[in-house]
Parts: sequence; C-alpha cells; structure tokens
Amino acid sequence: MNYAEIKPYDVANGTGVRVSLFVSGCTHHCKDCFNQETWDFNYGNPFTEKEIEAIIEYMKPAHIAGLTLLGGEPLEPVNQEGLLPLLRRVHALYPEKTVWCYTGYLFDRDITERMCRESETTRELLSYIDILVDGEFVAERKNLKINFRGSDNQRIIDVKKSLEAGSLIRWEGEIQAE
Repeated sequence: MNYAEIKPYDVANGTGVRVSLFVSGCTHHCKDCFNQETWDFNYGNPFTEKEIEAIIEYMKPAHIAGLTLLGGEPLEPVNQEGLLPLLRRVHALYPEKTVWCYTGYLFDRDITERMCRESETTRELLSYIDILVDGEFVAERKNLKINFRGSDNQRIIDVKKSLEAGSLIRWEGEIQAE
C-alpha cells in the first residue's frame, strides 16, 4: 500500500484534533474529487512500519482525539491489508481514541452485505472503526453547510452501534443537510 500524506494535526476530518492518513488508490473516480492524485495506487510513498510508528507517536498526546483514514479509498482491498496492522496497534494502544474512515463504498450495500461476507480482513478492519462516512462524493450534491462531508448524499454512521443493531445507525453528532 502507498500513502499520499500523513497530517499530524487535522481538524476538518472528524471531531477534535486528529491524525489523518491519506492512502493512495481509488477506483471510484468521483467527478470533482478534491484529491484526484490519490486515485493512483502508486502515488506517494510506501506505507511501512516507519509510518505506523510515526502515526502512533503523533497520536500519543492527550489532545489528539483519534485517527482518520481517507484517500484515495481506505477500503480498497489492497489498502485494507496495509491498514490492518496500523488499526490493530491503534486499538491496542489507544482504545479511548476514535477511528474515523471516509469511503466511497456504502456501508449497508457494499461493506456489510458484500465485503464483510467475502473478507475476514474487512470484518476485522470494520471492528476497529468507530465512525464511517460513506458514499461517493457527488459534485451536484456538494453542500458547504454540512460538517464532515462533501456532498449531502454521504452519511455519517456509528459503526459500533450499527453492527450491534444489525442495521444502519447514523452518528448522533451528525447535522443533517438543510
């Protein structure tokens, strides 16, 4: 897996001050994507143990609320394999910090109905994610009045509650589009 960027301090992609990892590789190719260079799986640099250690260190301070995964597409199969060792470490060292993940895949149709059934990696990865922002960016539905999303078709999902309930539960902090 390659990555495009690691931001040690990010306040735009989830609640609080977060560490954000932008992975490389995406097959969605959304019109007007803000990060088109990350569509290429070879863009950026290899994601190695060195980067995992840096992220773990960046997350150490108490004021860091958690980790956010974006891209590119974190849930592309090759990226899931690359992210799993990181999420295992984050979960073990910082269980009180949240993990947000941005994906163009739909939680109910693509992830739980297909990907989780086909892949143990997806099931394990999902178990470490607290909040999932799902759905492709749709330029025609871009909405600057909503938090944590680019277009109003995207949903903010409480993954833990959704998995427990067996149905999609939106995050309580989500502000609906006007």
